[in-house]
Amino acid sequence: MSKETKYFSRSMNEDGIVDWSDEDNQVWQDLYERQIAIIQDRACDEFMHGLELLNLPTDRVPQLFEVNQVLAETSGWQVEQVPSLINFDAFFNLLANKKFPVATFIRSREDFDYLQEPDIFHEIFGHCPLLTNPAFAHFTHTYGKLGLAASKQDRAFLARLYWFTVEFGLLHTAEGTRIYGGGILSSPGETIYALESDQPKRQAMNPLEALRTPYRIDIMQPVYFTLNNFEQLFELANLDIMALVNTAKKLGLRAPLFSQKDKIAS
Repeated sequence: MSKETKYFSRSMNEDGIVDWSDEDNQVWQDLYERQIAIIQDRACDEFMHGLELLNLPTDRVPQLFEVNQVLAETSGWQVEQVPSLINFDAFFNLLANKKFPVATFIRSREDFDYLQEPDIFHEIFGHCPLLTNPAFAHFTHTYGKLGLAASKQDRAFLARLYWFTVEFGLLHTAEGTRIYGGGILSSPGETIYALESDQPKRQAMNPLEALRTPYRIDIMQPVYFTLNNFEQLFELANLDIMALVNTAKKLGLRAPLFSQKDKIAS
């Protein structure tokens, strides 16, 4: 997970406050206003309920302690500042201790529509609403504990399960297919593409298949896995996931549904 980046976290003062610039706050406001309009009737109810609980400011970047107050009351999770991209050891260690990593930087206007690095908008707006949900919080905690104890090879397989759930998961509902993956819900282009395009495959969540399915981070996803209900995350967490990883290693990866020439996501 560690690579070169032009972005670095802003430091906190002794009171845990980040001194965001006026431009940073304006970028947050513009991102929030655009995305909140796009996710209406596209995000799942569980996400929208969590967003309501968090009551994020719309005109400025939230402070981490504000988010932590709500998470502590709902699920016992916390967000923790990290210095931009972190390695897998640090990532899994945080999740295993019910801490979600948040880099305290926000994208520039130049990268307004798409950013590969997870900035504070992606982490807070995209992921934190569902950390108030018991099923999502339990799955993420379980994933962290498994990853912390896993080998480097096994972590690569586990990353695919995380990708197709926490980052890019879909959900069947009585009102139709909805989104719960934070990677989709923080991206205007992919929010619409994931539900309305006829290009990607959408298939029922099969954890073994998810573990075997390659992905790229810089394109619109060619395949999405869909839960039958949100409680299925509890069921996934209670499976013997490492046994499934061993099976996936024996069977090998599926052929990728993308090429190096695919268009970058937005």
